Amino acid sequence: MRISPKMLLTTTAVFALAACSTEAPQAAVDEGAVEAMAETETGTIVDVAVGNEDFSTLVAAVTAADLGATLSGEGPFTVFAPTNDAFAKVDPDTLAALLTPEKKADLTALLTYHVVAGKLTAADVVKAITDGGGTATLTTVQGAPLKATLDGESVILEDAAGGKSTVILTDVDASNGVIHAIDTVIMPG
Repeated sequence: MRISPKMLLTTTAVFALAACSTEAPQAAVDEGAVEAMAETETGTIVDVAVGNEDFSTLVAAVTAADLGATLSGEGPFTVFAPTNDAFAKVDPDTLAALLTPEKKADLTALLTYHVVAGKLTAADVVKAITDGGGTATLTTVQGAPLKATLDGESVILEDAAGGKSTVILTDVDASNGVIHAIDTVIMPG
């Protein structure tokens, strides 16, 4: 099974969290997307992404970067998965260039910036933010830090370039980790 980069990136971004609780409310999202993810939640992270049409761009990106086997591995992983709408915010020429074989290393760096080793539930992220005095620093598989804060009940991810993304869906379980959907592709810098 081939995974597109679009699907991988989409899988990496799903995090609306509660500010004052270990419970994490979810932001308004397409109910069909939630149902589709719930139906495939017992597979790997890649299986879950492939099973949801809102992650087709991410899956295309994962395929182009040859990361399907890695993200289907034992893990556990926490993936902040950008949705197709998140990818639509990226300049189309930039996205097309990233999907070429010549840019595979750049695409791999971008995609692995959406992945954290270990399984972090929404409650874990909120606790880390609270314990950190309002900020948690997550180390991505790519190696660069990702800052997490709360804005009301939403978890906001700030990338190395200063861009921000909101977690819009949390705690989509997979056999090798968890997916949190995000509304904007985050950049390693």
